[in-house]
Amino acid sequence: MEYSIREVAQRFNLSASTLRYYDKEGLFPFMQKKPSGYRTFSEKDLACLELIECLKNTGLSIKEIKRYFDLALQGESTVTERLRLFEKHRERVKSQIELLQENLKLIDTKCRFYQTWEKEGKETAKRIAGVSNSEDI
Repeated sequence: MEYSIREVAQRFNLSASTLRYYDKEGLFPFMQKKPSGYRTFSEKDLACLELIECLKNTGLSIKEIKRYFDLALQGESTVTERLRLFEKHRERVKSQIELLQENLKLIDTKCRFYQTWEKEGKETAKRIAGVSNSEDI
């Protein structure tokens, strides 16, 4: 099945210009164009886009994503290098998750503080949180 750039943009909540940029950067190695120049997206292109968005959303640069696709196009001889790329990225993502979890703990503490303040007053919230009178944040 073929999809238009508009259909793909809507499906992935991206702009058409973002999809054109990805294509220009070589991130759709299998994309076809009609004689009119319009891009058409196949199921394989959608799978590529799903991976692109995953990697981009987890901090991989467009340059690094392009490197992955270049390796993939080279075939089986690059399997080890692709594995290393994903292992390295996986570790970075795990580190990001750990940092986010630590940040979430502080945010949760602040939510509990303000929920208590809202229901039981500022002084009760400060007492429960162990906050001195000089600390208002």
